[in-house]
Amino acid sequence: METAPASHSTGSPAIAAADARGPVAELRRCPTCNRWGGKREVGEDGSTVHLHPLEQRGACNEGPWHGSLRGPRNACGQWLRWVAIATG
Repeated sequence: METAPASHSTGSPAIAAADARGPVAELRRCPTCNRWGGKREVGEDGSTVHLHPLEQRGACNEGPWHGSLRGPRNACGQWLRWVAIATG
């Protein structure tokens, strides 16, 4: 008995492209903070922050959680907008 290979296709090229770039970080969470030291990049729109698909944690630098690894769901009261994010 043969089984079909598992498909991870979403059927939408736009969604597949977003998945390939990594998850999107929410504003006011650690990955969008200027103090966060993880791997990320700003999307073409200048405000979307894409996390590395496999490495989604980064160290807090000079913030209240200094030296602690922080992930995409973490936040604190001393968030500073990452300078690479367009203001608007």
